[in-house]
Amino acid sequence: MKRALVLAVLALIAASPLVAAVMAQAPVPVRVGVIQPLSGPVAASGNYIRMGAEIARDWINAHGGVLGRRMELVIEDNKSDPKEAASAAEKLIVRDKVPAIMGAWGSSMTLAAMPKLEEYGVPMVVETSSAASITKRGNPWVFRISPPSEMEALGLEGYLPKLGIKRADFLAVNTDWGRGAITAFGDMLKKHGVAVGATEFMDQAATDMNAQITKIKGLPGDTLFLTTGVEQITLVLKQAQEQRLQRKIITTGGSSAPNQLIKQAGAAADGTYHILFFLPWFPEAMPAGKLAKAFVDEWNKRGHPFEGLTEGFRGHDGIATIAEAVRIAGKAEPKAIREALWKVGITGLNGPIRFAKDGPAGKESGQSKPSIFIVEIKNGKVALPDFLAKK
Repeated sequence: MKRALVLAVLALIAASPLVAAVMAQAPVPVRVGVIQPLSGPVAASGNYIRMGAEIARDWINAHGGVLGRRMELVIEDNKSDPKEAASAAEKLIVRDKVPAIMGAWGSSMTLAAMPKLEEYGVPMVVETSSAASITKRGNPWVFRISPPSEMEALGLEGYLPKLGIKRADFLAVNTDWGRGAITAFGDMLKKHGVAVGATEFMDQAATDMNAQITKIKGLPGDTLFLTTGVEQITLVLKQAQEQRLQRKIITTGGSSAPNQLIKQAGAAADGTYHILFFLPWFPEAMPAGKLAKAFVDEWNKRGHPFEGLTEGFRGHDGIATIAEAVRIAGKAEPKAIREALWKVGITGLNGPIRFAKDGPAGKESGQSKPSIFIVEIKNGKVALPDFLAKK
């Protein structure tokens, strides 16, 4: 009886002219599309990025939103599948009518979604994907804040003498990302006189990499470059330890989540090196130390897994970039946001974000130049390598 009375009162309030007028005057939210792998083999990474994006959204709304309007995220699951990524992009554009998108984690997923951006004329900020073809293909609706593999390889260039690499082998996931990383790091190593040995691939859902490790073990290399998601890195490290593989292992792509590796791979992770784009263990060392510290604190306050921070920062920076573009554009309209993205100049968690043209003339994509860092797992903890810690 009481419940019926309450519902009746709420219905009367909602139907009153005053409430209707207030609701009619409430600004329409700025809706931004997000495409991430929330299920499937790389779901952990996609969910970490979603968490970071939600923190950015909440911080933006706490400071008045964008253009005086609340920001709303419309989040789609690409299920770690390129076909699903293309469908998600079309759904966000056609049905949800978002004026901008952030996505879509893996290079294969991003490349699959890109034709939809050009077909409908909606910009996308690429937060993770690293295949060179993303900005070389000639899609003027793409703006990337993550480094392509070539840029990542150049970031490691200065550390080569300290790492003492003489001959390197490669093991990578068989996707655009993995293939692109092997080409970029292989070219960089050859340029510096480092011999390149075996190139081995694994399917994204593979769990047994013993055959590839056995082949690499039989070669005279001293270093193994490993490119895949954190779940598969864990398996490779464990299987490499079981086979007593004697190699310096360096992961690329920034998706290694060292804390998760320490937890899941244990001693097998000791002595491994990881190229990263955010250092939550040392936030004060980041280009925007106060912002990085606040993000880490907020992440922990929400109870998110600490190991997700090395991915989650991407979500924050992607959404902050879109919000700034909407502010510059003065309206939430796709073409205006695309033009405004060329004028963005903010400092995100990784560092400065501003776009330079990349790709064929007249159809250039935007590419920012992210900061690149390297850490080592030593005695079960994340540390700066000795050659950096002593600086």
